[in-house]
Amino acid sequence: MTSSSDPSESEYQVNARGFASLDGLTAMVTGASTGIGRAIAVELGRAGAQVIVHCRKSVEESAITVSAVEEQGATARLVTADLSQPEQVSQLVEDAWAQFGPVNVWIGNAGADLLTGSGASLSYEDKLQRLLDVDVRGSILAAKLAGERMRRENVLHASILTIGWDQADRGMEGDSGELFALAKNAVMGFSRSLAVSLAPEVRVNCIAPGWIRTAWGENVGEPWQQRVREETPLARWGEPEDIAVVARFLSSPVASYLTGQVINVNGGAVR
Repeated sequence: MTSSSDPSESEYQVNARGFASLDGLTAMVTGASTGIGRAIAVELGRAGAQVIVHCRKSVEESAITVSAVEEQGATARLVTADLSQPEQVSQLVEDAWAQFGPVNVWIGNAGADLLTGSGASLSYEDKLQRLLDVDVRGSILAAKLAGERMRRENVLHASILTIGWDQADRGMEGDSGELFALAKNAVMGFSRSLAVSLAPEVRVNCIAPGWIRTAWGENVGEPWQQRVREETPLARWGEPEDIAVVARFLSSPVASYLTGQVINVNGGAVR
């Protein structure tokens, strides 16, 4: 049974190229092979942007993202880089500019997957190191390098968007809660400061997702399903597209008076 708060497909298609249009702009989305990153890339393509899809090594899945962007009538290209390696981060910025020219929108969605696959079995210390290498150092260096280049080149409608976590500043029990709170608080605090550093030429904002149904959420048991319903006033999981439409808005010129903000997209959770 579908509740009245469940999203319909049409709700995600915001006037395809109308409100929050990105026509003529180029957007980079890191970590865009699946989930939230893929949804953001597709939504930006729907809005009219040329989209650069980044992955570390999931080339086949990222090719699906490229095709999905192209189905929106947009142009997309694929680039690869390991954000845990600083030299590859700087090369990624160079590669991004080489695709279509100046990058107007940089969305740092890439992060270490420690909830599914081989990452879930790592030790606490190894998980910490992965998060520090990718989510913290990699994301921060990429955003800083891209933002400084945007400002230096006076790029039109320049915007950077990072991804935080709505429970980072409230706390969550368990190893994952501790580790992700550390990493995402770093990203959120950095984003606020980078916004001040790059203003007024470049806007910087951060989305803090709540319970979003990505690969992990699709496979958890009923206790987690119940927890999501109880903690979320809208009583459902968020979908990657819920993040994507907010990313589209924040990246567009209609959000020109928004910078330095951390936007919770979490169904109203205020625990």
